[in-house]
Amino acid sequence: MEYRKLPHGNEQISVIGMGTSVLGESNQEEMVATIQMALDAGVNYFDLASGHATTFEAFGKALKGQREKAYLQIHFGANYMTGEYGWTTNLQTIKQSVEWMLEKLGTDYIDFGFIHCLDEASDLKAYQQAGVLDYVLELKQKGIIRHIGLSSHSPELVNKVLDLGILDMLMFSINPAYDYKHGQYAIGETDERMALYQRCEKEGVAISVMKCFSGGQLLDAAKSPFGKALTPVQCMQYALDKPAVVTVLAGVKNRKELKGILAYDGASDQAKDYSILASFKQVNHLGHCVYCKHCHPCPMGLDIALINKYYDLALLGDDMAKDHYLHLEKKAGDCITCGHCNQRCPFKVDQMARMQEIRDYFGC
Repeated sequence: MEYRKLPHGNEQISVIGMGTSVLGESNQEEMVATIQMALDAGVNYFDLASGHATTFEAFGKALKGQREKAYLQIHFGANYMTGEYGWTTNLQTIKQSVEWMLEKLGTDYIDFGFIHCLDEASDLKAYQQAGVLDYVLELKQKGIIRHIGLSSHSPELVNKVLDLGILDMLMFSINPAYDYKHGQYAIGETDERMALYQRCEKEGVAISVMKCFSGGQLLDAAKSPFGKALTPVQCMQYALDKPAVVTVLAGVKNRKELKGILAYDGASDQAKDYSILASFKQVNHLGHCVYCKHCHPCPMGLDIALINKYYDLALLGDDMAKDHYLHLEKKAGDCITCGHCNQRCPFKVDQMARMQEIRDYFGC
């Protein structure tokens, strides 16, 4: 299992995470077995915006005696008092719901306390006016919440919350359909969404990815906006290549579905290759590096995708990205313009010209 470090902490988070929206459709025995299977495989990050209240009892049973093996996203605004998922900004209801969740989970702390499902400015206003945000901040100060997160589908709303300077994690919907303006939650222009990922990277706000399969549509040629199906591994790699992403939260119902997701671990580079996107007429991002690494390997050993990423972040004023670039063993100035990368780039990026541009910018 591959792990990525949380920028605002020392936690090492598995790149394969687990969503629980449909886990509650299984019985308790299957849920507990699925959670244990994930833990045994090295999965340590779980989102608890579940569709069913029964999920929490299953996690309590699975994590008994091994709570430290899991990082849990618990949502302040998701209400399970009726037995099923509900959404609220009522402070008292949220307090009761959080207490209920902690009791069922058998824990007294929250790894990631999430501002839940805000997409409109009015949602944020209601959340603040109800005192919920103050409550989240209070629990963070007391150490009950270790990190604060936000779940949203809207770049505009996320930027408003980022301006508050309180976030450690963002749960955001990332997949090729949404990034290229196809689907229910395809909010924001392609460049606007990429700018959000870059801002999160710059500010050290990690991203946990939801809806990486676009509700399963991308896995079905008949339903895909591209008319062709992608594999789960391709979709997961696409999300993991985006700036700031540390984990992809694939929703599973049982061990059979989890096994399919775990196939990402150990998958070949060929299986992870999603360059087929460049052939879809609905994808209009030619000429822009998306850090897909399809141009690799470079004969001179340059990490072309990482060099592009540090350059793009440096242009946004990220001094840390500049420092990271300067400490690379191989830099843009080592490019010999052999053309290998240009021939392989599915998005038609002139990487040779980019390397010269980057060399001129950094001076090496």
